[in-house]
Amino acid sequence: MSKILPFLEWVSTYKKSFLLRDLLAGLTVGIVLVPQGMAYAMIAGLPPVHGLYASLFPVLVYVFLGTSRRIAVGPVAMDSLLVAVGLGALTITGVEDYIKMVVILAFMVGVIQFLLGILRMGFLVNFLSKPVISGFTSAAAIIIILSQLKHLLGIVMPGGNKVYQSAINLLFHLDEINYVDLGIGLIGIVLLVAFKKWNRNIPGILIIVVLGMVGVFLFKLDNFGIQLVGNVPDGLPALQLPSLNLEDFKRLWPIAIALALVGYLEAISIGKALEDKSGIETIKANQELIALGTANVVGSLFQGYPVTASFSRSAINFDAGAKTNLAGLFSVILVVLTLLFLTPLFQYLPNAVLASIIMVSVVKLIDFKYCKYLWINRKDEFVVLLVTFFLTLFMGIAEGILIGVLCSLLLMVYRTSKPHFVEIGNIGNSDYYKNVIRFADEVVVRNDLLIVRFDSQLYFGNSAYFKKQLLKHIRAKGPGLKGIILNAESINYIDATAADMLTRLIHDIRESGKQFYIAGAIGPTRDIIFNTGIIKELQREFLFVKTKEAVDFFDNPNEISLLAAKVAYENSKMAKLKKNSS
Repeated sequence: MSKILPFLEWVSTYKKSFLLRDLLAGLTVGIVLVPQGMAYAMIAGLPPVHGLYASLFPVLVYVFLGTSRRIAVGPVAMDSLLVAVGLGALTITGVEDYIKMVVILAFMVGVIQFLLGILRMGFLVNFLSKPVISGFTSAAAIIIILSQLKHLLGIVMPGGNKVYQSAINLLFHLDEINYVDLGIGLIGIVLLVAFKKWNRNIPGILIIVVLGMVGVFLFKLDNFGIQLVGNVPDGLPALQLPSLNLEDFKRLWPIAIALALVGYLEAISIGKALEDKSGIETIKANQELIALGTANVVGSLFQGYPVTASFSRSAINFDAGAKTNLAGLFSVILVVLTLLFLTPLFQYLPNAVLASIIMVSVVKLIDFKYCKYLWINRKDEFVVLLVTFFLTLFMGIAEGILIGVLCSLLLMVYRTSKPHFVEIGNIGNSDYYKNVIRFADEVVVRNDLLIVRFDSQLYFGNSAYFKKQLLKHIRAKGPGLKGIILNAESINYIDATAADMLTRLIHDIRESGKQFYIAGAIGPTRDIIFNTGIIKELQREFLFVKTKEAVDFFDNPNEISLLAAKVAYENSKMAKLKKNSS
């Protein structure tokens, strides 16, 4: 049951000490979720109340089905922008039709994500390397900080999900700074930092929210033109089935696929980044797809729009000390109470207070330490981090993640195309064979025998490199070379192209008067050797379990030792078993 309902895992081990942390984290995220949800709905071109609708049932569904215990699900800026851009390209007349299309879009996004989860396509998360995640999170943190400057400074200006957009907009509105807003925001930042240094158990975020609302009410700070959250619409959403037809599907499916994939990548990226911070890994990629898909489907039934994990609210959730998904339930309760009873209170909450909370929460996700480590030790991965970082800053979050993943894959392909190829030699007549360069003082190197090791799978991408390196080592040995032994311990796969290359290479080597041996091949590799033309060219008696056995056989070519006979027998037996099983 825990595979179907992941909340059973943390419920069964829940501790009383977790309750206060989850409560504070949930309420804190809920306080931010209310104004953010309304603001993001407006970015998507929807009435603000739909942002609150998207903050109810989708979040509740994720509490029970989600596997990350730190991320906060709900409306986000990126998805809101994608909805606005995608639907803006369509011909839609009237607010009601627009809302209808958004609801249908949310339903389609949910179905796509759910099906991907059922089909176990969560392996896509494996292509999110840590440099990509670090570059994305660092850039996204800067984008969010810049996006909050308008609230901190009390400036009314258009937003943007690219750093240069926010910077340019800010420069053109510097003369509009409201210094009361700025003062409130700076006080909030100072108090938050002070509380963290003094005692991390103090609920600093809740304290400054309460102080902000009380200060506005008592000192009439709204008379100074500061930006407040304002009135929040009340009432809960009603159940309403989306009316999907074939024409709508044709118009929306490209946008739905983009939102489904981007939303999933965002959630996984944020979740894995927070797992790295906490050191606790709970995310299951396929279940995350099912959880997000179900959340979006259910949200569409209650007039919501596409949701995923929020970078800023997840950072707040983590920073506030959330231990389990129960924090999300408290956020939902606060949103419900807000819609029903608490709307008058939030009209006094300054936006500058929310900006200070978000800024302090996300700044720690800029990972300078890891960036420095890659610069010193892994410059190729450092380049991947930089590419992801700058593309996220200047092109967008989705582009940064996707191109960063592509760079990681290209780096992986490059590495596997030129893997480690080394000559090895015997250490003091033992069974150990080591790199002749690394162990130059201990290794015995022979001129009549070349022993090499290839540390990778052998496939079409590196077969030419393998051949080139082997021939290079053969030429270096000179005319005295009589035999070549391939240590295949690290070769876990040989594809058709490489098998054909190796077969021809063995043939050419033997034609030149030299002998060829393979030693140490693991089971799956031996199966491939027997199922291809390699074994016909190599012959069974030249396939050995250990390198030393191949060396002993090379040294006694005219005397088939008991050991060699045993090897040949085992190879023959294996071939028969393989044939019978097939």
